[in-house]
Amino acid sequence: MYQTRIRKLLDAISAEAAYITSPQNRYYFSGFTGTSATLVLSPKGLYLFTDSRYRVQAAQQAKDFTICDITDGSLWNLLDGFSSLAIEEAFCTVRDFHRLRDKLGSTALCDCSADIGQLRAVKDAQELSHIRTAAEIADRGFAHILPQLTPGKTERELALALEFFMREQGAEALSFETILASGERSAMPHGTASDKVLAEGELVTLDFGCKFAGYCSDMTRTVALGQIDDRARDIYETVRAAQQAALDAIRPGAACRDVDKAARDVIAAQGYGEHFGHALGHSLGLDIHESPNCSPRSEDTLAPGMLMTAEPGIYLDGICGVRIEDLVAVTADGYENFTTSPKELLVL
Repeated sequence: MYQTRIRKLLDAISAEAAYITSPQNRYYFSGFTGTSATLVLSPKGLYLFTDSRYRVQAAQQAKDFTICDITDGSLWNLLDGFSSLAIEEAFCTVRDFHRLRDKLGSTALCDCSADIGQLRAVKDAQELSHIRTAAEIADRGFAHILPQLTPGKTERELALALEFFMREQGAEALSFETILASGERSAMPHGTASDKVLAEGELVTLDFGCKFAGYCSDMTRTVALGQIDDRARDIYETVRAAQQAALDAIRPGAACRDVDKAARDVIAAQGYGEHFGHALGHSLGLDIHESPNCSPRSEDTLAPGMLMTAEPGIYLDGICGVRIEDLVAVTADGYENFTTSPKELLVL
């Protein structure tokens, strides 16, 4: 698995070797989960440089690599053997960049971030399995927290209860800080949990996910605490219809901007176009936001093995907001929906 990924990267870059420092890409190419390491990938050999804290761990996890001491200067001696090097521009420190430029020359350095992004955009079977498991844990978390969404509870205590349950179910961590926003706060697309107390007659939006084997999940559901007014119901049903339109548009070869447009047109037709300001969705994996993305400006095209969230929303400042989000994988003839929680309006 790792060898295949490394070979694809080395075939794609226009340099003799790749210099990898970001934690996610270290894991993607080697399986190493420690917090301090540098990878050098080349046809001449695969090297993982770390310190004494991680030497045993690295040897266990990165079996295809020669494990080297990062403190003895051997990394820079190794780089003497290359005339060109691909780096991750967004993760290479200024200090390392200057050292690499002084050693190899500025024309010998190139950025491999786009090449890695293209590789990571299409998930292999193992990656899809990990993400599917993370999504299953999140679905169980939603079912667990529903009975606890009652007036008098605070957003924060409910978010903590949800996190604790997902950790009990095997999650390694949260994908991101849980968004749990009620009443007027539900109009905040990224309204992370606060000390606000839930009240009767409010909408509550929960946007959350967890990590399994390093891979993220992401889902959103909006529920009602007791009866809500007709406008809130209309907003909910508009968002649900928009999301279904987006899902219906997901297939191999579909332009991501067209998938976004399918949802956006439904919302605009109901008069809420100006209240849907963010992109329809994004991919995920080792990071919660990865390429491709579905937005009006996207140049991406969907292909089998890619992931996409479909999460349209309508947000009325000072009143309420609704978002519904599923995580889907593009298949050879359509998509597989990893999110199974119900989408009809739940009145608790």
